[in-house]
Amino acid sequence: MTGSGARIEAFLEMMVAERGASENTLQSYRRDLEDAADTVDGPLHEAATPQLRDYLTSLTARGFAASSQARRLSALRQFFKFLHAEGVRTDDPTGTLDMPRKDRALPVTLSEDNVGLLLDRAEQEVGEAASDEARFDALRMHALIEVLYATGLRVSELVSLPVTVARRDERFFFVKGKGNKERLVPLTAKAQTAMKAWLGARAAKPVYAGSRFLFPASSESGHLARQVFARDLKGLAARAGLNAADLSPHVLRHAFASHLLQNGADLRAVQQLLGHADISTTQIYTHVLEKRLIALVNDHHPLAD
Repeated sequence: MTGSGARIEAFLEMMVAERGASENTLQSYRRDLEDAADTVDGPLHEAATPQLRDYLTSLTARGFAASSQARRLSALRQFFKFLHAEGVRTDDPTGTLDMPRKDRALPVTLSEDNVGLLLDRAEQEVGEAASDEARFDALRMHALIEVLYATGLRVSELVSLPVTVARRDERFFFVKGKGNKERLVPLTAKAQTAMKAWLGARAAKPVYAGSRFLFPASSESGHLARQVFARDLKGLAARAGLNAADLSPHVLRHAFASHLLQNGADLRAVQQLLGHADISTTQIYTHVLEKRLIALVNDHHPLAD
């Protein structure tokens, strides 16, 4: 066994004895450290910071994701911390190494045209319903997606809306979101109309007469399950000619935010409408703002080509 191999085995033994590491954890550490040992010049336990930095850089070229790179750096840090504690090293060469940056995935969204197709299909199915039951389901779906796209609610907020929202004529209502924080959200005229039509169908079902929810159901919660809505939304998307795999309630929430920004809304206003506690959460949409600003400069700057 090489010097580095012996050091790795000693490290793994410590992980079992002192930290109760599972077999899966040990195998993961072993793979990561042995890969580093096979890649760096010289024994791993003698590696200097530049060698380890080069190793981490090589992971990108080898196609490793940022999360995998971060895991390997974590393994190296644990390993060299152990060597320092054992007196094998007088320094820690991983101390100044940076954690690989995890690129935040851009939200999947829909174009305005595709949202239009979805809303039109939902409205069309109300008119084409062949039975009372089919019309009931179609009216509920139409109300759900009109309200979702008009407000950008989280799906849990949407399915648990109180029935009083539909019984008022105001263009705004308060919704209680994460941490029981209330925020004011708008309602479009089309969303109001869809809710009123749904309210009529709902009233014809005596079983729901005493429910406080706008979208009641015979479930433990008393309201429509978000999984049921997500499933039905995919079915509607397929019938509208869209890729059902790309559709979810969260995608419509993203579409709400993206389309507001595309059409001139302020990022802070969108933050408030989405119920994000921190602006950094809303900043996943800055790519939309960047495109808008570039177009603004190109269209209006006197020196633009």
